[in-house]
Amino acid sequence: MSDASIVCSHLSFSWPDDTPVLQDLSFALGIGRTGLVAPNGSGKSTLLRLLASRLTPTAGTVTVNGTAGYLPQDLPLSAGLTVAEVLGVADVIRAIDAVESGDVSEQHFTTIGDDWDVEERCTAQLERLGLDGIGLDRRLETLSGGQTVQLGLAAQLLARPDVLLLDEPTNNLDLAARHRLYDALDGFSGCLLLVSHDRALLDRMERIAELGGDELRLYGGDFTAYEQAVHSAQEVAERNVRNAEQELKREKRELQQARERADRRASNAARNLKSAGLPKIFAGTMKRGAQESAGRAGQVHAGRVGEARARLDEAERALRDDQRLVLELPDTKVPAGRDLFVGEGLQLLRDGAPSFAPGGIDLTVRGPERIALTGPNGAGKTTLLRLLLGDLTPSGGRLRRAEGRSAYLSQRLDLLDPELTVAENFALAAPELPSADRMNLLARFLFRGAKAHLPTRALSGGERLRATLACVLCASPAPHLLLLDEPTNNLDLVSLAQLESALASYQGALLVVSHDERFLTAIGTTRRLHLADGTLTEAAAPIA
Repeated sequence: MSDASIVCSHLSFSWPDDTPVLQDLSFALGIGRTGLVAPNGSGKSTLLRLLASRLTPTAGTVTVNGTAGYLPQDLPLSAGLTVAEVLGVADVIRAIDAVESGDVSEQHFTTIGDDWDVEERCTAQLERLGLDGIGLDRRLETLSGGQTVQLGLAAQLLARPDVLLLDEPTNNLDLAARHRLYDALDGFSGCLLLVSHDRALLDRMERIAELGGDELRLYGGDFTAYEQAVHSAQEVAERNVRNAEQELKREKRELQQARERADRRASNAARNLKSAGLPKIFAGTMKRGAQESAGRAGQVHAGRVGEARARLDEAERALRDDQRLVLELPDTKVPAGRDLFVGEGLQLLRDGAPSFAPGGIDLTVRGPERIALTGPNGAGKTTLLRLLLGDLTPSGGRLRRAEGRSAYLSQRLDLLDPELTVAENFALAAPELPSADRMNLLARFLFRGAKAHLPTRALSGGERLRATLACVLCASPAPHLLLLDEPTNNLDLVSLAQLESALASYQGALLVVSHDERFLTAIGTTRRLHLADGTLTEAAAPIA
């Protein structure tokens, strides 16, 4: 375990259509916990698949010292598998059962090896991850998405790998499950490399690796330290750009002044020569000398301009392309005392079974409240959002909605027509706005020029988020109640910051389902609700 490491040398990878993903990447990682960050589409998952030997490099080498475990973002598991089969212990358990039944075949002892306590170890690992009570013979199809992710991690930890590769391990996990995963990874003593947008998880790392197509930059410390380092570097880069811009302006001004001086000297020399009555041969020689002197001076200044422009280009390359959204959304403002939604005893029957506890749920949303709705997976949080929106009709109880529009942002970001452009989708959402005003608004969401006319199906995840936000927040009429269901899932860190800045500009009521505590703090939630066991309760603090 002490020499567990990952070493990449001049690693390159392109897809079969020659689309490059990674170019000449070299780095080494040893014992410790490393968080891998980069915008979506930068090749993070591809890099993990290369390290796990799921893909073959186009060029260069990958060396993993020690046994490797790999948990992909989407587990390719058959629904018919049992828990024991996913954990990789089914053959051992069958062999133990056979021996205990009297079959002492040598093959069974070979299969078992030293794993006579495998059932106890499996049960203990499942309990650590909150999967206690799930039998080894249970089938995968009966588990939730979050439980399947936890089971996949349990399988990797049981195998005791030296190198562990994890791709977005907290996706689909509720807050309690996330904390159990955090604790399990804290106890891992090998070489851990994980891709995640979960900032709480990244804050438990010992270093952060930032991937850019041909470079992996390593930052010591956790994600908060990385953010501070990047912020400081960005301030320096912006200052260097300003200085380089001023220098370029100064050199251009001096070049222009040098040309004007040369022109004046040449004009004065011509008049002086003519009035002096010198022979033409002497006059021509003096004129050429003046022109050559002016040309040399001009070349010196032109060279300085070129050098200044090169320094500006270099300074601009150090800037990061992580623009924030700067918005004003006055039409979304809601008076402080206005009731937007009042529900009493709300109940919903599904296949004859109630979704909530007897007596139903009481909920009032008033004024510009910012409500965080937390709770375990499967508790009915999405169901409650759809009741507020009006997508579902309650089977019991009473509700009252204020006049005005409610908007819903699902985690699938499926609101827009994929065959229409961003501008066309926006025109459908805000038909009363003049075309010029719509284009100005889209520019505020970073869709400028040709980008506004991209088909929605061609957008990246972050771009689709911004386009959806534009259509939701700037629609006619403006929404006074905004419902968000796990909006941070699958967002890269730049897109997450853009979502936070957009929601900071929203002035209506907001109810958001999320397990991301840093996100809930960043958007200024003013009230906490917790849904568990069919009961909705006020929560004064985050529930772990």
